[in-house]
Amino acid sequence: MTVSNRWLLPDGVDELLPPEAWAVEHMRRAMLDHYAACGYELVTPPLIEFLDSLLTGTGNNLDLQTFKLTDQLTGRMMGVRADITPQAARIDAHLLKTDAVSRLCYVDTVLHTRPAHMLTNRSPMQIGCELFGETSAAADLEVISLMLETLRIAGIQKVHVDLAHVGIYRGLMSFANLGASLEAQVFDALSRKSIPELDTLAASAAKGSTIIHIIRDFARLSGATTALNDLRARVVDIGDHHLQTVIEAIDTLQSFAQEVAGRFPDVELGFDFCELRGYDYHTGVMFAAYAPGYGDALAKGGRYDEVGKDFGRSRPATGFSADLKYLSRAAAENKPARKRGGILAPAGDAPDLLAKIAELRQTERVVQQLSARDTGIAGCDQRLVRENDEWVVRPL
Repeated sequence: MTVSNRWLLPDGVDELLPPEAWAVEHMRRAMLDHYAACGYELVTPPLIEFLDSLLTGTGNNLDLQTFKLTDQLTGRMMGVRADITPQAARIDAHLLKTDAVSRLCYVDTVLHTRPAHMLTNRSPMQIGCELFGETSAAADLEVISLMLETLRIAGIQKVHVDLAHVGIYRGLMSFANLGASLEAQVFDALSRKSIPELDTLAASAAKGSTIIHIIRDFARLSGATTALNDLRARVVDIGDHHLQTVIEAIDTLQSFAQEVAGRFPDVELGFDFCELRGYDYHTGVMFAAYAPGYGDALAKGGRYDEVGKDFGRSRPATGFSADLKYLSRAAAENKPARKRGGILAPAGDAPDLLAKIAELRQTERVVQQLSARDTGIAGCDQRLVRENDEWVVRPL
């Protein structure tokens, strides 16, 4: 690397500069204050852990996203966290050791081997909440409410939320008993919303074609909560009691959607069963929030019961997370940049000057000059001057 390019950062790694860094920090404080007001305790897990901890439970699908290194003290493999959720689950199960409901929040940098999508980078600042120890729908409603309130604090307008329930797809596939190869093909085609490919798979299937056709219609399912009625009717028409779990999952999702709509009437709701993220560990409702102009989710979450089993304690869990830097940049595009302003104070160490500066700094941004040469203070729009033996603030 030559002297001329030593300043370059790795591809997909960024840094926060003025004024964006302050915007992110103000947003972080506001969000954490709100979580605290809702009873959530802040945790700050370590940046690196042993791999067998990081890639356990919800972390099973993070293997390719995790940077790995060898611990020079023990010789064991370690990983740089790609997601804080598995760490929060470990803290709840192994360290807190409570049977009561546990509410945890966090905000910190994670590292990915590659960007999760085109609008982010490899070092997101993950913020989120996890709720452990409660199986009721009230817990999922609390978490999705926190997610939507997080977007409100960020200033995101016109939010659309897609809902799903992993139990619907999982139950249908279990009933169809397609075999590993065909099931994998259906999963892949559905995740890409390839209707023609699903039609082809249904036509070639010796059994389970009816189920594949129902799954195909997942890709077309959207709109208000009534959109689930047709899906439920088709499952009921099959007339097999082994599909009762699917019907229950549909009813759970419909009831959940109605609760969310009642609490957030301004939020547009839809359904997207093609979003199969976390299929291996999610166990119930899933949700993702979007805004116009952004093809990827601004925040997402869902239920992942029993994740603590791998840490020695089986615990129901639900939560959400978002990239704080992504939220800040999305919010900045929807509103003009805030003018920071400030007061320029003259150089000097006179007691009355320093006392006045200290007084003003209780409510204002005050920058004191270091010398007569220090004249170009960016952002200051007022000046502290001495008039009639008193220090007063005047326009700059």
